[in-house]
Amino acid sequence: MKTLILAALLCALLAQTSAEGFNYFDCLDDWDPINFRCFKYVPKAMTWADAQKNCRSYKANLAYVRDAKENGKIQEMIRQGKAAWIGSTDAQKEGCWSWVDGSTFTYANWAPGQPDNYQGNENCLQISTEGKQWSDVNCDQLLPSVCVRNY
Repeated sequence: MKTLILAALLCALLAQTSAEGFNYFDCLDDWDPINFRCFKYVPKAMTWADAQKNCRSYKANLAYVRDAKENGKIQEMIRQGKAAWIGSTDAQKEGCWSWVDGSTFTYANWAPGQPDNYQGNENCLQISTEGKQWSDVNCDQLLPSVCVRNY
């Protein structure tokens, strides 16, 4: 009977997919499923460009955030790190923020007074657990990062 219940639960989990065919088993062991995508916290501090290059080595990008739920889950992932890179920059045109994967920038969680491009040299986006909001910082700053993979 226990085997039958276990098999039924396993089948139910396997069947839990989105219209896009996402399956929580698609996320690797050290990736967290959030909103039908897989996220990975990378604790090694790197520049923004190196963090994006590192994410690409996982066939991923620096994370883009679509809503408050994802923002909150990412906050939980980085809590020990205090701040991390996510995948947006305005390096192409000051004040025009875009996600590295080309998706539309529809959700934002800027801290008051941000982005401020302090000293004309802040073009990369960090997510912080202090205040749970975003700010623009110098892209050469060394921070952990969060990667995202779509399935």
